[in-house]
Amino acid sequence: MNANPLLQHHELPPFDAIRPEQVAPAIDRLLAEADAALERVVSAEVPVDYDAMAAVLDVAVERLNAAWGHVSFLQSVADTPALRAAHAEQLPRVVDFHTRLGADDRLYAKYKALAASPAAKCLSAARQKALADALRDFVLGGAELQGDARARFAAIQERSAALSQTFGNHVLDATDAFALYLPEGSLAGVPADVVQAARSAAAAEGRDDCKLTLQMPCYIPLLQYADRRELREQMFRAYSTRASDLGAPEHDNSAVVSELLALRQEEAGLLGLGSYAHLSLVPKMAQSPEEVLKFLRDLARRARPHAERELAELREFAHGALGLAELQAWDRPYASEKLKQTRFSFSSAEVKQYFTLPRVLEGLFRLVETLFGVAIREEDAPRWHDSVRFFRVWRGSQPIAGFYLDLLARPGKGSGAWMSDARQRWQRPDGALQLPLAQLVCNFAPPVGDKPSLLTHDDLITLFHEFGHGLHHMLTQVDELALSGIAGVEWDACELPSQFMENFCWEWEVLQRLTAHVDTGQPLPRALFDRMVAARHFQSGLRMVRHCEYALFDMRLHLEKGSEARVLDLMREVSAEVAPMAPPPFVRYPLSFTHLFDGGYAAGYYGYAWAEVLSADAFSAFEEAGVFDPATGERFRANILETGGSRPAMESFKAFRGREPQLDALLRHQGLA
Repeated sequence: MNANPLLQHHELPPFDAIRPEQVAPAIDRLLAEADAALERVVSAEVPVDYDAMAAVLDVAVERLNAAWGHVSFLQSVADTPALRAAHAEQLPRVVDFHTRLGADDRLYAKYKALAASPAAKCLSAARQKALADALRDFVLGGAELQGDARARFAAIQERSAALSQTFGNHVLDATDAFALYLPEGSLAGVPADVVQAARSAAAAEGRDDCKLTLQMPCYIPLLQYADRRELREQMFRAYSTRASDLGAPEHDNSAVVSELLALRQEEAGLLGLGSYAHLSLVPKMAQSPEEVLKFLRDLARRARPHAERELAELREFAHGALGLAELQAWDRPYASEKLKQTRFSFSSAEVKQYFTLPRVLEGLFRLVETLFGVAIREEDAPRWHDSVRFFRVWRGSQPIAGFYLDLLARPGKGSGAWMSDARQRWQRPDGALQLPLAQLVCNFAPPVGDKPSLLTHDDLITLFHEFGHGLHHMLTQVDELALSGIAGVEWDACELPSQFMENFCWEWEVLQRLTAHVDTGQPLPRALFDRMVAARHFQSGLRMVRHCEYALFDMRLHLEKGSEARVLDLMREVSAEVAPMAPPPFVRYPLSFTHLFDGGYAAGYYGYAWAEVLSADAFSAFEEAGVFDPATGERFRANILETGGSRPAMESFKAFRGREPQLDALLRHQGLA
């Protein structure tokens, strides 16, 4: 037991040593310790005192959460049947503990006594906010429920967690299960590096053709460049019907989604709220579902005329230049890429040759170092895969954080991109300062042969986005566990730093420093950059409308009674309301929408657009002062990144910008002003 890496305290987690068979004994012990801590903290032995309670309860719970976080993270990036089984076996127990913890009326009473005590007025502002947040979360956790209602609430938490895990597993399995083998001659138009990767994937299985998958580095280029329309349709259908009733029955998420939605509405009802949307918004900036719906519909109204013009233009081009009498959904990426090449004289494949992963990382790190006064240095560390790298962040002679980069797509790894925390900054009750660790995950194309990984410009934006989340987590100076980094930040403000960082991907001064042609080593030419900038707002109306469509669907899904019985009908209603082109009848995107059902964004997807109002306005300060201006970077770090959840996000924004955010910056950045 003492050799179990999940029970040992290491400066860096031993990810390479964690095995599925170690999960159960570790969770057994950690749950027993956490339960004992809960019983002790509610006893008369522990006084009603912030530090005394934290020393008993927070230490034990944080240790449990850290170990369980490692297991959950590994299951998302290095999935195996044994690890999945070990995770599934312990998930109900961990959920049960947290449900009991959040609803324990003895603990709730002790927190209320602390809040009412004279000592509470002497707490720091951060601790007062942490205490207020804790009391709010007790209510949301069912601490005021009694009898059957309390038991039912706990059952809902356990079942919902299991369903979310099942949803994610179905999406991962359905994605990995698809493979299409074709001769190289069938891939006319597809970039050479994508073809070579497909050929290598087939060769690894002893085949002499090409293996096509639904992983992003394969799927996206096929839709953009494959000249064979039948191939584009086949890939689009496979992707759009993943984990649905139109695929393998064992991966179908239809019943999972319906049950999960019904449980969420029941949970909100038990807490006396009108819908899960109302429940979701309690800890967010937005005050009501109606406010969100108004915001999204206003954005969609502004973007719709642009989107309609863009679609009409695309249809005309597809008909005249490509011979497509009727533009279909699987034609849009292909026709859009051809139109962009015609209008702006460049292709995404051409641009990709300049974004080699080593050079991009070097440029990104130098930008962060210049703006925020830190240094980034690579170190050896235990890893869960050979392609993972670890870096330490320094300020002066002191390390302040660390982060892992897991950037390449592979089987057994969840799709998409995200930041997760392996550890939070915390001034521990014993006086030791715990430094934050971040895990930054993307799914870029792996290297092929002796060439480094090549990133599209969209990949670059994704990397900067996730690094923004990482900076928010790592540069915090808040020492309270509940408020450090992104903890305690309103969910619809968490995207501010991430979307802020995206803007640097369009700055000439920045791109000069992170581009080098894969063959010649030359930086991105200014003429090509100018054409990219000219194309920046290409189809921005369609992009904005699509986001509004997804966010409206999410909000209505969690607001309206009976939505669990009409998920696909609701999807089509929202599309008819805001989208200029209806999706094909077979599209089932809700059934693989991991943000909503396995990613914490339920009734919160609108937050991307909401936070973009903040991020676009914040970046305007750098446009005014200069993108490498260290004084502006210092103000952003001090007022946004360092403050974490220690104060409301609007206060942090106003401290940086000197005023409330303005919508004009977002519309200008999107080309919709």
